[in-house]
Amino acid sequence: MALGMLGLRRLRTMRLVPLVLLAAMPLPVSAAPADVVAAVSAKERPAAAREMDASRRPAEVLRFLGLRRGDRALDLFSVGGYYAEVMARAVGPNGVVLAWEPTNFYDEAARENWAALQRRAPNARVLVATAAELALAPESFDFAMLHLNYHDTYWESAEFGLPRMDPEAFLARLHAALKPGGVVGVVDHVADPGGDVREVADRLHRIDPAVIRADFERAGFVLDGESDLLRNPADDHGKLVFDPAVRGKTDRVLYRFRKPG
Repeated sequence: MALGMLGLRRLRTMRLVPLVLLAAMPLPVSAAPADVVAAVSAKERPAAAREMDASRRPAEVLRFLGLRRGDRALDLFSVGGYYAEVMARAVGPNGVVLAWEPTNFYDEAARENWAALQRRAPNARVLVATAAELALAPESFDFAMLHLNYHDTYWESAEFGLPRMDPEAFLARLHAALKPGGVVGVVDHVADPGGDVREVADRLHRIDPAVIRADFERAGFVLDGESDLLRNPADDHGKLVFDPAVRGKTDRVLYRFRKPG
């Protein structure tokens, strides 16, 4: 879900977690598909997360995106680690998941949540940084996930302490961080074509899929697949995604992009 609407408390600034530790992680030892069904079915996952599985369909999404055992994966705008935990379980002990949480959304409750998550999934890591400080080691990740939040690169909020981001610069860092052949999965709430992208993101927390595709292709990614798995033609694209009439039932695009090579 979008960052700004979560109502998280205003935050204490954390230091940037260094990423050099990832260089010491074991290299992937297998190209076998990740065990996503077992990961989603794990009884240790919080009830609140499990309740969202029916609408998010994480096992099917990750199967479509091609997550593999042993992958080094990114979960960007993690917002509590829903996908980070599933992916950490699915990639197995020879893989690792790094979740980026924006500094201004990381308070004591978030710290406690992540401490508990890492006890359940020790190969999950959390990086707390502003978007401007986000530093990712080059060509060090096989996979990245942006779940219901690419539109947030166009959103800014003084109320929630989210500064204006530069989507082009953000995607350039992501492109550099992926290994050749690396995959990025993007799921987001669909907006109708037209209108100012930032205004639509602020008002509805949605984005036109054509904008996503154009941005990623301009950054050097290629569209490798699209799925109707999360589409809902009954959704009213003019409603805020947190409107009770559509919350959890929005029309969502699912793209698989790949870094050439």
